Order: sequence, then structure tokens, then C-alpha cells
Amino acid sequence: MKSLKKMVFGLALSACAMTAAAVDMAGGPITFISPFPPGGGTDTLTRMMATAIGEAQGWNIVVENKPGAGGNLALDATARARPDGHTLVMAQTDNIVLNPWLYKKLSYDTFKDFKPVAPVASSPSVFVVVPDSPYKTLSDVVAAAKAKPGEVSLGIPGIGGSGDLIGYLWRNAADMELMHVPYRGWSQAFPDLMSGRIALYTGSLASLLPQISSGKVRALAVVADQRSPALPDVPTFVESGFPTINQTIWWGLMAPGQTPDDVVATLNDAVNQALKKPEIVEKLEKAGYNVLPGTPEDLAKRHRADHEAFGKVVQQVGIPQQ
Repeated sequence: MKSLKKMVFGLALSACAMTAAAVDMAGGPITFISPFPPGGGTDTLTRMMATAIGEAQGWNIVVENKPGAGGNLALDATARARPDGHTLVMAQTDNIVLNPWLYKKLSYDTFKDFKPVAPVASSPSVFVVVPDSPYKTLSDVVAAAKAKPGEVSLGIPGIGGSGDLIGYLWRNAADMELMHVPYRGWSQAFPDLMSGRIALYTGSLASLLPQISSGKVRALAVVADQRSPALPDVPTFVESGFPTINQTIWWGLMAPGQTPDDVVATLNDAVNQALKKPEIVEKLEKAGYNVLPGTPEDLAKRHRADHEAFGKVVQQVGIPQQ
């Protein structure tokens, strides 16, 4: 009987070892799909991670930019890809979380058709003004907006995006009116901010940090629980009297929904190994990101929680679906 128990125990250990064993991902190229064009914050992050993981693991990782439809083209391509771990998408708040609330018809289910692999990074939204703006603090903006309701204009990167929704959260918290002016992105909004056509603009810190660092714009505050390492002198909304406005933007790698667990585990381990390297952490923080290591379950929880939280805001504001 004892020998039988030992044999059963040994087989169980062997089964666990096989489950935990790393899957060989070097058999072919791995594609990281970026939902936005080259040169932007998401593209930069995707390429940094592809290089770091590829060099460490000896994998051939290529980055494919597939912009369009608010990230839906990239998500659709991933959902339809072979579930073998060789196609991943750098999903983020502004597509995989928000798009189900903003589009009437989607070719994918945001939960069923994707399998979380690993959280990668987060970045706070940042509100910026021109260097000589009379607004030195968020309180200055609130005072002006209350004095002239609807006349203080806030540039946002698209209707229904995280910047738009955070703007609405701020309006509600401060009991003020701001005029939201949508743009396709920072390059389109920058001339209007410089000329005074809009009073302030909001976008991810990762996207706006180069302009902030060069002095072209001045940061008023970041949306986060803690100050960003990239902007240690810039206060958070929480510090500025808005404790409920702390929703950071996040990025995470996701695979097609039927990807095997052992493949996901291997990919997750590779991501977390890269995020532990001091040189990678330094590069990400200098670029305006905070590293976000974790398990597939961590990413799944974040995905679900933000989907529900931002969905309530979309419904309260009444943003029409496209």
C-alpha cells in the first residue's frame, strides 16, 4: 500500500512538473500587434517589450502595427488568430475596455475572445497647458470654469476615450462646466493649444512626456494615486482635492481566447522576467510608464473592473454608440 501511495504521489508530481514546464516558443516568429500607428506611446511600449523579451528568451518577435477603428482592427485580428501563443495584442484601456461601450457592433467579445497573458505597464493621464497659461493649478481651472460656465475648453483625444471620461468625472466632482473638444490625437490638438483655441489638453503621460520635458507645454496634474516617477514635481488629482479621480491607463498583452494555459504561463513568465530588469524599468519610467508585473488573473481582474467602472461613466454621460 505504501509503495502504491508513493507511486501515485510520484505521478502527481510528474504531472505538475509537466504542467509547469515551459513551452518552446522558438519554433516560429511571434507577432505583437500594436493597435496604433508607429511612433506613438503604445507603439513605443510594444517595441520596447518585444525587444526585451526577444533578446532574453531567444525568440523572434516582430511588431505589426494595425491601427484603425479605435483599436478594433487589431483586436479582431488577434481574436481570429491561431491560438498558439504566436499572436498577441498590446491591449489597453482605450480599446479592449471602452470599445464594447462605444460601438454598437463588434466582431469580438471582449472577454470570451481574448485570454489575458500579462499586465505590462500603466501610465497616468496628464492635463497640460501652454507654459504661459494663467492656469497654474487645477483649482485655477475650476475657478475659471465656474466663473464662465462652458467657456473653458478641454482638448480630448477622441469622444468616449479615457481622456473624455476623466474630463467628465472631473466636471462632476468639481461641479463645473468644461467644453470638450475632440481631436484625432496630440498632433492635431497641439497647434490649437499653442494658439489658445483650447485652454488645456489631456492625454497619456507616455504620449505627452516629450513635449512636457522640452518645455513646450506645462503639466498641471496627473491622474493617479501617486506621483509619476517621470514627473515627481507634478501633483495628482487626488492631492489636488479630487480623491475619486485616479484611473490610470493600462496596457497588457492578450492572446486569442483558446490559447492553452501552458503557453500563457510561458509567455507570462517571459514578460515578468523582462519587467524585473532594472534597465527595462528605467527605460519605461523615463518614457512615462510604470511597470505593472503580474499574473494573467491580475490582468483579467483589471480588465473586468475597469470595464464596469468606465461603463457606468459612459452610461451616465450618455455617449452615443458608433
